[in-house]
Amino acid sequence: MQMPVSASAQEAAFREQSVAKVAFASLIGTFIEFYDYFIYGAAAALVFPKLFFSTMPPAVATIVSFATLGVTFITRPLGALIFGHYGDTVGRKAMLLLSLTIMGLSTFAIGLLPGYATLGIAAPILLVVIRLLQGVAVGGEWGGATTMIIEYAPERLRGFFGSFVQLGNVFGLLVSTGAFALVSAQPEQWFLSWGWRLPFLASLVLLLAGLFIRMKIQEPPAFERLKQENATQAMPIRVVLSRYRREILLAAGMRIGENVLGYLIISWVLSYATTRLGFSRAQVLEGVMLGAASGIVTFPLFGWLSDKLGRRAVFLFGAVGTVLYAFPFFWLMQTGSAPLLQLALVIGYGGFLAPMYALQPSYFSELFATDIRYTGVSLGCQLASIIGGFTPMVAAALLTWANNEVWPISIMLVVAGLLTAICVLMAGETYQRRITE
Repeated sequence: MQMPVSASAQEAAFREQSVAKVAFASLIGTFIEFYDYFIYGAAAALVFPKLFFSTMPPAVATIVSFATLGVTFITRPLGALIFGHYGDTVGRKAMLLLSLTIMGLSTFAIGLLPGYATLGIAAPILLVVIRLLQGVAVGGEWGGATTMIIEYAPERLRGFFGSFVQLGNVFGLLVSTGAFALVSAQPEQWFLSWGWRLPFLASLVLLLAGLFIRMKIQEPPAFERLKQENATQAMPIRVVLSRYRREILLAAGMRIGENVLGYLIISWVLSYATTRLGFSRAQVLEGVMLGAASGIVTFPLFGWLSDKLGRRAVFLFGAVGTVLYAFPFFWLMQTGSAPLLQLALVIGYGGFLAPMYALQPSYFSELFATDIRYTGVSLGCQLASIIGGFTPMVAAALLTWANNEVWPISIMLVVAGLLTAICVLMAGETYQRRITE
């Protein structure tokens, strides 16, 4: 006689069979989201000061341009609340599709937006409005993709499979930087008139591809079971704020070191190295691309190590490494050597950002229960982004204040790394928790 298969066994078998497909869908979706975001970061450093803020002195225009990069982080927590609520009540899949659509269409719109010379003050205002919409979309995207893959992943490999969500960041940075390197290598007049727009307009094709792939995935079994049992929360945010305040604050604090280091590398360095150190755009963009490429190896590696050694030890390695690297990071760039500049970016991104960033999907998801996980993960993640998102603007202002000396920026990086290390120690170890309980 064939023995009946238990519901939990069926769920485990379904999850094992589908995890690769969900990992790919999560990677593709976050790749598109971060591609859209990073091309804006490159444009904020290289184009927008001249196109949208041309009436300001160059240093002020750069600071204001980086401020538009940061405004999305104001609306990210709002996106986390909206998408988190419906993701925990209606479903993960629908919210992932919606967030991807908003992000893709907003990026396409930026590619069509005339500059200050054509629209006057309306041009930067429209730019900021579109950026605010993008912030809402990103606020809902990451938490949904994270929740989806972690709820599918086998317990023994949550760190490894969770890192695939973060690989979307790697490929988004790699492709967006490559696209900007290609168009910025063309004649200056063409680049500033139409060339910079092409990477933005190309996002429409990526959007359609991403929607097609995400339409194929199903809701995680654990969440489906909650819906069938009418066990979902009517107001997830109320539960999160009443029972999980500590976890939200710890998750936010754990992101600060990675946020500050990451946005220095992917955005601010483009401006600093080209305008203050004399490197060409191509040399700096190549360095950012090499840093991103290193993450293809180190993100899954650190995720796998966290499944063996625990989340806390691996995350602490990244946080403490960031503190120790805060001054050498700039010393390498200030040598004037392009290979050493590129080495600085590779070490920063692939060596110290990777162990913090790659573990966030698994570490943060293990802090929250299934019925409020989308809301909790999204809110905890996006609160820290308010600080990290303004890093390029703050760094540009500090550089001007210190007469081109970078020591204040190094101190900022030290403080961020220390705050992250303290929060990791307070969060404790989570890798052996059963997240379906």
